[in-house]
Amino acid sequence: MYFWPVPDPSIVRFRRAVATACAELDRRRQEVNDLNVFPVADGDTGDNMAMTMRAVLTELDRINGQMVDDIGRDELVAAVARAALLGARGNSGVILSQIVRGAAEELVSRPGEPIDPLLVSAAFARAADAAYESVRNPAEGTMLTAVRAMAHRIAQDLAHMEPRRLAPGVPQEEQDELLAVVLERALEAGAEAVNRGPEQLDVLREAGVVDAGAYGLTVIVAGVIAALKGDQDAPELEHHHAPDGDLHLPQHESSRYRYCTNFAVTGEGLDGQSFVPRLEEIGDSVLVVGDRKTLKVHVHTDDPEQAVAIFERAAQRPEVSRLDVADMREQVAERSARLSENGHGTTAVDSCGAVVVANGDGIVEMYRGLGAYVVDGGATLNPSTYDILAGIHAVPASEAIVLPNSPNVILAAERAAELSEKPATVVPTRAQQAGLAALLAFDPAMSAQDNAEAVGDALEGITTGGVARAARDDGSGRFREGDSVGYAGEELVAWGTPAETLSTVLAQVCDGAEVATIVAGHGAPLSADDIAKLMPDGVELDYHDGGQTAWWWLIAAE
Repeated sequence: MYFWPVPDPSIVRFRRAVATACAELDRRRQEVNDLNVFPVADGDTGDNMAMTMRAVLTELDRINGQMVDDIGRDELVAAVARAALLGARGNSGVILSQIVRGAAEELVSRPGEPIDPLLVSAAFARAADAAYESVRNPAEGTMLTAVRAMAHRIAQDLAHMEPRRLAPGVPQEEQDELLAVVLERALEAGAEAVNRGPEQLDVLREAGVVDAGAYGLTVIVAGVIAALKGDQDAPELEHHHAPDGDLHLPQHESSRYRYCTNFAVTGEGLDGQSFVPRLEEIGDSVLVVGDRKTLKVHVHTDDPEQAVAIFERAAQRPEVSRLDVADMREQVAERSARLSENGHGTTAVDSCGAVVVANGDGIVEMYRGLGAYVVDGGATLNPSTYDILAGIHAVPASEAIVLPNSPNVILAAERAAELSEKPATVVPTRAQQAGLAALLAFDPAMSAQDNAEAVGDALEGITTGGVARAARDDGSGRFREGDSVGYAGEELVAWGTPAETLSTVLAQVCDGAEVATIVAGHGAPLSADDIAKLMPDGVELDYHDGGQTAWWWLIAAE
């Protein structure tokens, strides 16, 4: 007979605290995101902190069913600290991971001791020390100040508290009740530190906000208190809303870099601080934390690939993984638009998002109208892997599909999906107009795999073509620079005047079709009325201005 393992009460208790903290942070995640102005669009602070906490929760679920005695208290705490480190994203997530690590190390250092006020005080003190040590230039008014304020409050209260120590065998309910009282006092100090932030940081005062990371930390502690009280409502925290409008402040030094880049490095004999000067040559807001075997790297840079290469070329030959790249300019623009349009709005998180590569103001707007996140491919549709990776992480969804919209982009899209921590599936679209038509089958409530199949099936019923201006003379003498050249699929089928070339392409692409979507590009020499006269009999014209620069007309027939 097989017996399912009974979860260890200590792990269950710890998991409940983490899960409730995650739920409370999720409830206020957008509120935390909207506050973020320091150190400038560092991803979205609420999202970054939530990812760190979720990584801890996932690790606890992995080891659930085991006993602390079986895996060892040291191993349990080390696993949690490592999960927080590897799951961290952005400055706020990395600093939070160090707070978790510092507290965990203190717990490990005192095996067999009950979790009582004295141990909690020591854990908070060590957490604060670890947080400050992780930042080269600590700034007061941030989450660093908040965690230190909470540590100080607990230490002060200990002098007047009885009991400070708990004897072995004390019922769990009594432990939880006492710890809740201790943390409630700490939360008061943390909230006071949050409100003092604008007095300590000019950027917060000028923007009219408190520090997002500090506020997020108090939200997490409030969730832990709720769990200790039996999943009651969390203690009431003052809501902190961002003012309507744009929070991006151009005087911030970090704003000159585009990508918030995060990745893990594993190997042997790693000296994290030795890499910092080289990272600072290509970016700023550099954090490298961890130990000799595992590092977490965070940097703001315009060249994520070069940041990764610094480690790949190191003598230790470490392995780089868990790459996460966020386009901070896009995040600032989206946040500003949201605040400007609806004040303190919220953004729903879908099951699946769509990331597309596109060019042309009109085409971009059509894709956005379908709910897609657009990566600007430029006139030649040639974005980097890291541009696409940033797009995958930017969509407000747990998974993503990627439409490269060019045969030249498919490999970069597949590499981005491979590197992404967020599950992503590439649908190998080879043309912008095909992606537009196929994306009508997309459903954000479905999984990435189901959406990939649905969009892929839709692609099979679409034929494409296009007409462009010849960029050079043909070596075989068929056309000269400036003539029209026409394609059915990716095959050159016509050349000559614009009307003749388009007519030939339409005849081939629209064979058997009912509707043809034609997207006109910049400087297209024929009007919509002219094109209507060239349409094959029985084929309905769906005409749009796309604004793309490389093609006069893009055609998709169904």
